Amino acid sequence: MENRKNILDLYFNKHLKQKEIATIVGVSKQYISKVIKADSRCKEEKQTRKDENAIKRKDYLKEYYKNYDRPKKEDNSYEQLQALLYQDSLELSYSSSNINDYAFAKYNLSIYHRDKNGNLKLNRGIKVGSDVPKSINMNIKVPTQKYKYRCYSM
Repeated sequence: MENRKNILDLYFNKHLKQKEIATIVGVSKQYISKVIKADSRCKEEKQTRKDENAIKRKDYLKEYYKNYDRPKKEDNSYEQLQALLYQDSLELSYSSSNINDYAFAKYNLSIYHRDKNGNLKLNRGIKVGSDVPKSINMNIKVPTQKYKYRCYSM
């Protein structure tokens, strides 16, 4: 009984944590929790501690954001976007003024499906002009950026 009174005094009056009380008294944290939950003041004390911690956390974060100096990173996202656009324009326009079938299919994948041989076929019900490829043989070697100037002459 003396042990329980000591635990409740340390928790409610001295506002120690359960782990600290367990080391002082020399019992397990589970026993401390059981003793505290049996007391009628438990809910009120937990809510009080929660509110106090929220206030402390708010003050800490306010001070932290006021004083913390973040290291500046070089933002090169605009240059990356420009490089990507340049790359896409090269892929779409390297065969004189016409686009090759593979590049067209790459940028319009939603209108194609693969058949059992792995070739690209135009979906049914899609109305397109005569210059749009109806099927693309994917078994031939497609030139990559690295070799495009060897495969196509301008």
